[in-house]
Amino acid sequence: MLHGKRPGTAVPVRGVAALSCWALLLVVLLPVLILQSLDARFGAALAVQCVVVIHTGGALARVLTDVRARLIAFGFWLFSYVWLGLAPLAMLATDAYPRGFVVDAHTAFATTAVVEAGLLAYSAGSAVASWRSARTSTVLEPVLARRLSPGRVLLLCGAALLLAVALIPGQGGLSAFFLSRQAANEAAAQAAPAASADRAMAAWALSVPAFWALVGLVHVPRFTAGDRTLRGLRWLLLPLMVAVNVVVNNPISQPRFWAGTVLLALVFGASWLRGPRAFRFGAAGVAAVVLVVFPYSDYFRYDKREPVHVVSLAEQFTSNGDYDAFQQIETGVDYVHKHGFTPTAALGPPLFFVPRAVWPGKPDDAGILLARHAGYTFENLSAPLWIESYMWAGFPSVIAVFGLIGAVGRRIDDLRHRLRRRPATLAALLVPAFGFYQLVLLRGSLMAIVGPLALLVCIPLLITRKPGRRALPPSDEGPGNTSSPPAHRAALPLPTGGART
Repeated sequence: MLHGKRPGTAVPVRGVAALSCWALLLVVLLPVLILQSLDARFGAALAVQCVVVIHTGGALARVLTDVRARLIAFGFWLFSYVWLGLAPLAMLATDAYPRGFVVDAHTAFATTAVVEAGLLAYSAGSAVASWRSARTSTVLEPVLARRLSPGRVLLLCGAALLLAVALIPGQGGLSAFFLSRQAANEAAAQAAPAASADRAMAAWALSVPAFWALVGLVHVPRFTAGDRTLRGLRWLLLPLMVAVNVVVNNPISQPRFWAGTVLLALVFGASWLRGPRAFRFGAAGVAAVVLVVFPYSDYFRYDKREPVHVVSLAEQFTSNGDYDAFQQIETGVDYVHKHGFTPTAALGPPLFFVPRAVWPGKPDDAGILLARHAGYTFENLSAPLWIESYMWAGFPSVIAVFGLIGAVGRRIDDLRHRLRRRPATLAALLVPAFGFYQLVLLRGSLMAIVGPLALLVCIPLLITRKPGRRALPPSDEGPGNTSSPPAHRAALPLPTGGART
């Protein structure tokens, strides 16, 4: 269905039939499938949780049928729907949780209110940003319009190779990167805290630069008549960087969220997946994999691998520790009830690089704090952004944080849409990576992921340069306009084709 927004311009409109089908599946069929397999116990918390499922399922359905490819929104609503929508629905209906710490009905109700408050704030922030989408962003536009510098990409490749040669032996050699995460965690537990932290920093110093070096090589402009040396170096380095990434970013030794981010950033960065139609198919495939395959993708986590037993979604949600996000929020709400808010903890993530020797009162990692409050013997647990922000100052900080990320996320999605036909921009590189890394960011804890996140954002800034004056096309009119004027070829080198994966 089309209607005219301006003379000569057709604005696609979201398909009502497709939206209805997705909403029926996500809001009705899947929740009913989960509840009918359980002996549900209805209460106030479960009633609010049904609202959360409707909110997250409806929002995800809108993203999956949008006339624009909205990667940031997709990552947010996919996490919210699965980890804070469906999983808590099964937990609250049965009062069964993957971890041992269980709270009372009042705390469970407060937890659902915290979750929904964050979702409402995100939706409000996104809506406000969409209304202002035609206005210029003096900060985000010049940043996302930055273009790859071939010379800097080659330097990064050289640095990544040098880091691999220097750091892999200290990590235990090549074989250590194909051991299970259980073996790696046991080795880390036996090491001194300082040595364990150094080992983790070295691992990220290997993984993130190698990832961006490969992405940069894939996206670097290819000229019809250009520097033969550059083309030759590119084809020489590509197999080397693929091999390095197979070693340092494989799903055996790396967390599934990070390995998935590497793979999906490469796939969704391809030029043929930037259009709305291809994006919708790709996003639907990712959503299906997360629901069906993700629970069984920890096959390589342990040394002793038992046969895979397929169980219902409801059983996975209530017994698998990978879905502990809602329970961790409950634990945090209980912690606040007993100990009060901790505003100074908000300083920890932005100042993560300050050593504790210099800052004796540096806040503890929120995941560790919650694990100790619950009395667990293990401390490597998540702390979703909802509970971290709630622990700072309650509902006001939750609303402020999620309203901000909703507005910024919408602006980033809109700017990527405007730049989709320009190759080798920062938007083409960074937005897919951050869109899927959001699952790590939202799951938390912030202190554990802010260092890798800084690397993830800063490295692509270093391998790009400022664009020409005409790097950005004019703003689209209306939220559904997918048209854009032709690129000004005089401002860009002529590539032989789109980015490849």
